[in-house]
Amino acid sequence: MLIRTACTIRRGPFDDPDPEKRGLIEVRELEGREMTPESIRIKVAYNAICGSEAHGFQAGWTSNMPPSTEPRGMGHEVSGVVVEVGEKAIHSGLKVGDRVGANFVHFCGDCYYCLNGMQQFCLNMREYSGAGCAEFVTWHEQQFYKLPDNLSLKEGCLTEPTAITVRMMDKMDMKVGLNFIICGGGPIGLLALQLANLYGAANLTLIEPIAARRELAKTFGAVHTIDPFNEDVEARCAEITGGFGFDRVLDASGAKAMMPTLLNIAGRGAIVNYGAMYPSDYEMPLNLARYMYTKELTVTGVMIAPYVFPRTVNIMPRLNLKPFTECIFPLEKAHDAMVMQLTGQYPKVLINCNADIADL
Repeated sequence: MLIRTACTIRRGPFDDPDPEKRGLIEVRELEGREMTPESIRIKVAYNAICGSEAHGFQAGWTSNMPPSTEPRGMGHEVSGVVVEVGEKAIHSGLKVGDRVGANFVHFCGDCYYCLNGMQQFCLNMREYSGAGCAEFVTWHEQQFYKLPDNLSLKEGCLTEPTAITVRMMDKMDMKVGLNFIICGGGPIGLLALQLANLYGAANLTLIEPIAARRELAKTFGAVHTIDPFNEDVEARCAEITGGFGFDRVLDASGAKAMMPTLLNIAGRGAIVNYGAMYPSDYEMPLNLARYMYTKELTVTGVMIAPYVFPRTVNIMPRLNLKPFTECIFPLEKAHDAMVMQLTGQYPKVLINCNADIADL
């Protein structure tokens, strides 16, 4: 089955003066995955462009990958409508016509890590089980989750990034009244900010250079915002916390210049979550005496989001997702959509893959 799919034709900056090196995305017909007894096929309504995918496409952490003109399907943040259910795909209870969000990762369930409560390290993990930015997607039934009736398909494509932020909250051991700061006002940072606000975070603060993102954060519950280009971040954090530092520090920016600072603004006994993606060759010095001995910091990170998708779809109707769904391109304009994502003009850019189910 040939499926119209947005494909990476050539990785590279979109504004490269050399057309042979300029990034290019085109819609191609690719062979789709065959149905299996445990598969579910959906007609894709929306694919949301992941910020990390956009930056990685331009080079980023994929800079060590050799240039290639071989089309590769893109996209993994999807929503859609079930159109076919395998004969053994009975555990999720999904049926034809159901509206769903998805997890692009399929865990085997049988390896050492899956059997020990650590699916994120699954030895047989199959990421990108077929491209998500396509007219149809065929994945294992465990990867789909029925959307609540009061959640649109536009909002439903945010299931996976929201799941990432739910797992971030889990790893940060949230408690009411903890001083909380987030670095980075992209989609992950802004979604995490809303969740932290629901948890009852105190002095909820966002570090973000784009003024519009700082203003949006205030509507989501941020009490303080910091412009890292024009303010002394450490001084402002000391002022906000009375010199004690933040109890919970989350990086959702991946900005290397800020990484050491996050350890300095963390209070004693704090949890610091480096939750973004970083270049594989980036290394940050860590003074063990200062940060691990004297301050007893817990430093962690997040890769993917096992075990949280049911809770994610439960909480999504309580989040303000409208600002993430205001910029939409048709599938044929996937290249333009990626360019728009990289401008930062909108916190999220969506691609409508099938116009006839756009409003479901």
